[in-house]
Amino acid sequence: MEEENINLKEQIKKLNESIESLAPKDKQKDKKPKLFKLPSRARISKMRVKDNWVTVMKINENKNVDFIKEKIQDQTIMVDGVPRLATGEDVLNYKGKPIMVLPSWSVKPFPPSENYNKSLLDGSNTAGYSLLLATMKSGAINAKKKLSIALIIGGLVILTVIGYVIFKG
Repeated sequence: MEEENINLKEQIKKLNESIESLAPKDKQKDKKPKLFKLPSRARISKMRVKDNWVTVMKINENKNVDFIKEKIQDQTIMVDGVPRLATGEDVLNYKGKPIMVLPSWSVKPFPPSENYNKSLLDGSNTAGYSLLLATMKSGAINAKKKLSIALIIGGLVILTVIGYVIFKG
């Protein structure tokens, strides 16, 4: 009876081995994790790096992330119509290209120690800037528009026709 049990145990082991060899291997074990790639709209060429462009990773209030390209001028960038600071300390490198992490609620780029409450206390929150910018735009004095050349030529043609009709008749 023991011999039959041993044979049964061996047969069960063989059957399990054959089932495991026939079963497809778990794909998740063989897969390598995908590496992060910047979206194509946020990639910067070497020429643009030389011209002071930077990839901006903008974190919205709902924790979604947008990638955009902006040009640094006078240590600032314009994102959503609000000037933001862009000093050398704030710019990071990702695969040899400059990148900034910028929360949408703050004027300053995102260092690990800063959060929304600190930006309120520091006075670097964008709410005041957007109100100030809107007030400045509404109060701006518009320059007087110059007459276009086509309008001037059309007026001269009409005057010559009227003058011709008056002097001839």
